[in-house]
Amino acid sequence: MSNTPVATVSDDRARRVKGALTRYSVLAYVTGVFLLFLCVEMILKYIVFPAMEWDVPGWFTVVGQTHGLIFLVYCIMCLDLGVKARWEPAKWVTTILAGVIPVLSFVLEKRRRNEVIETFNLQPSAN
Repeated sequence: MSNTPVATVSDDRARRVKGALTRYSVLAYVTGVFLLFLCVEMILKYIVFPAMEWDVPGWFTVVGQTHGLIFLVYCIMCLDLGVKARWEPAKWVTTILAGVIPVLSFVLEKRRRNEVIETFNLQPSAN
C-alpha cells in the first residue's frame, strides 16, 4: 500500500476503468506469451536450424506476424486504460514498452493492476 490518498471515483468511471483493466491484463498476458514464442522461434531460426543445416519451416513467419498484430491491440488497450485511468504519458510509454521485453509484460501487468485497483478502490476479481 502506498500513502497516496484514494480519491472518490464515480461508479460509472470505476466500471469503465475496471473493464479497461481487464482488457489490458488479458492482452498483456497474450502479448507476453507470443513474445516468448517469438524468442524461441528466433533462436531456432537463426541459431539451431542453420547449425543443423535444416530448412526453416515457412510457418515460422506466422509467429512474428501474429505477435505484431497482438502487440498493436496491446498498445490500444494500454492507451485505453491510460486514458480512463488518466495516466501520465510516461506511464503509457513504459507500459507499452513492456510488451517488447520478454517477461516484463507479466511483471508490469501485475504492478499496473495493483496500482489501478488501489487508486480506484476496485474489488479484485475472484479467480
